[in-house]
Amino acid sequence: MPNIKSAKKRVLVTEKKTLQNKAVKSALKTQVKKFLAAVESGNKEEAAKLYPETVSVIDAAASKGVIHKNNANNRKAKLAKKLDAMGA
Repeated sequence: MPNIKSAKKRVLVTEKKTLQNKAVKSALKTQVKKFLAAVESGNKEEAAKLYPETVSVIDAAASKGVIHKNNANNRKAKLAKKLDAMGA
């Protein structure tokens, strides 16, 4: 347990930021699962509707630093590939 005032504050700030990051990451995973469920069920209209929403959530997580920007681009590319495979 820290004794110095600034160290105590850092502990509190870190706990708060951890909860915020956890919420963003959880929302990201939920959105990706929704999109993948639509793809797996073969529902093209639903998947096409969910894709922009999913990309938006991924971009938001990357802009907040929850995931790296390259990781975000990699995820978006994989989802786009799955969506394109449905149309073919």
